[in-house]
Amino acid sequence: MKKKKAKKKIIKKAKKTVKKPEKKSLKIGEIKKDMTISEVVKRYPQTIEVFFNYGLHCVGCFAAEFDTIESGARVHNVNVEHILFDLNEKIK
Repeated sequence: MKKKKAKKKIIKKAKKTVKKPEKKSLKIGEIKKDMTISEVVKRYPQTIEVFFNYGLHCVGCFAAEFDTIESGARVHNVNVEHILFDLNEKIK
């Protein structure tokens, strides 16, 4: 029970620290593996939970600015196709 509360608290805090994205048109379903983690989170804050579920807790970390989804998935031993599917499902 404490882990769920702590996780929700971290997600809530991460959402607050994310700056509003610049207005750029990106069609739904277009999260790609070469996008940086911070780019995705800025455009779609609801994806923070997906990153956390896959163990990529670097959402608010400095590495998120230059780490792509593909490189983050590789480092954390995550199948990139699976996380991309879930990220794109989350933004529908």
